[in-house]
Amino acid sequence: MKLSFLPEDKGWLCENCQIKMEPGLTELHYQGNVFKVELLLCPSCDAVLIAEDLAVGRMLEVEKLLEDK
Repeated sequence: MKLSFLPEDKGWLCENCQIKMEPGLTELHYQGNVFKVELLLCPSCDAVLIAEDLAVGRMLEVEKLLEDK
């Protein structure tokens, strides 16, 4: 199952490369768990954009669930 968390297209640029970020598959690791998710990535340096609403919303919920295990 692939999870996709792509923010609204605002022409996001990589801060390091100044290249437009593109959707791509990446892995997020937390407490020994690995999650494959589609996020915006820099095609040059592989930097990942995690939108604030995702970080303080869904990702925080998942962290709390995993910590309660």
